Amino acid sequence: MAAKQRSSRKSPGITKQTLKADSQPNSERETIQLGPRIDWRRIFTRLLMIIGIMIVVYFSKANKMVPFATQKEEISKRSVEIGCSKDYAEELKHFPGCTPRKCGRVVLDTLVSPSEVAALLNIAERGLSMGGSTGGASILDLHSGALSHGNAFVNIYKLEEAKTLFTIQDFKIYSYVKNKIHHAIADHFGINRNELYLTHPTFFSRITPAPPQTIHDEYWHPHVDKETYESFHYTSLLYLTDYRYHFDGGRFIFIDKDSNKTVEPRAGRVSAFTSGSENLHYVERVTNGTRYAITVSFTCDQRHAINDPMLRK
Repeated sequence: MAAKQRSSRKSPGITKQTLKADSQPNSERETIQLGPRIDWRRIFTRLLMIIGIMIVVYFSKANKMVPFATQKEEISKRSVEIGCSKDYAEELKHFPGCTPRKCGRVVLDTLVSPSEVAALLNIAERGLSMGGSTGGASILDLHSGALSHGNAFVNIYKLEEAKTLFTIQDFKIYSYVKNKIHHAIADHFGINRNELYLTHPTFFSRITPAPPQTIHDEYWHPHVDKETYESFHYTSLLYLTDYRYHFDGGRFIFIDKDSNKTVEPRAGRVSAFTSGSENLHYVERVTNGTRYAITVSFTCDQRHAINDPMLRK
């Protein structure tokens, strides 16, 4: 907020030219044409206020939270079909073997076993212990080696202390679980498994209540995955920790016209959805504890395919 100004402050519409004119004789003053000065700063400030109000109004109308999957329930499979957005459907015409029967979202709680979840969480904790963002959101990408470090990123595979951090078994379990998710998405949306490819970025995430330091820490803004990452066609998340047990906040929220649908993280829960604008969403800010998850992303475009990570020497 701006500090209070003294009463002697010049009003926005008065310029130095005006003051000079007032000091001149009346006859000369009449010949000077003074127009109002446009205060662009004030206009810009008010415009931002209007946009902010519109956002608040929008979310107040659509702020009805309807649980799609709560942490307490174990869901074998729960899904909902949604009409594909026009741009998403148009793009997938180029990939006929990868076009879904219907766009939508699905939750699976029994696909990944507790032991697999524990192994993946251990990988995430070991890897992220080598760095971490100074803000609230950190990532570890085993494919590229990208690791949050302070306000930037480093390649974990180039860190001397990380050269013996991972094992062959770590990458085997990672690939095994990835394949489970890949097959589940292909089967649910009725697409050819051989036409669906792992893509980048696919990464572990760790979110804490620490205040953001860079734009990379601001994970809570509503967005569409296909607009954020051009290669995405299908998005999935595997949660490694539990809502309200390991952290507060951090729910995944789909923004629909009638209401917001919430997915509460549960260790082992897979939430998958088509990546078009039919699935606008955001993540609540984490207010306490630590939230771990893996984003596993898929594309129909083989040009954007990536290989499974391997142990590096």
